[in-house]
Amino acid sequence: MPKQFLIETTLGNITVELFDDTPKHRDNFEKLVEEKYYDGIRFHRVIKDFMIQGGDPLSKDDSQRMMHGTGGPNYRVPAEIKHANKRGTLAAARDNNPQKASSGSQFYINHNDNLFLDGEYTVFGVVVSGIEVVDKIANVNTDMRDNPIEPVTMSSVRAV
Repeated sequence: MPKQFLIETTLGNITVELFDDTPKHRDNFEKLVEEKYYDGIRFHRVIKDFMIQGGDPLSKDDSQRMMHGTGGPNYRVPAEIKHANKRGTLAAARDNNPQKASSGSQFYINHNDNLFLDGEYTVFGVVVSGIEVVDKIANVNTDMRDNPIEPVTMSSVRAV
């Protein structure tokens, strides 16, 4: 049975279900959740009609605001590119690397169908409830770096 996780945010709750056919990403996300890695991390990159992105531990610190989006554990997850970037899917962010390996912790939720990203990023789950919260987050005011002016925080992420 696919694993589900509750992402409690300051704007409401999102439940995601992880795909079994992307086991490296599923297991990495589960490990980070068990370590409470995501608790207190913000959505640091929000672009309406595109996606909301979080998972950077530097986002816990306002003095690091210009560095939000650059942090994470000191490893990558090998690419498992199999699914389309459709509205409500959960995908791993990544830097520009030829192997298309994913960030160890940063992820995004597609606010729209973003099929132009297909073949480039590993999609490893889908929102099963709380898409209206994704919409709410996607509509917050942001600065010039797409970082929400009023922080949107993941207060807790846990298995359900």
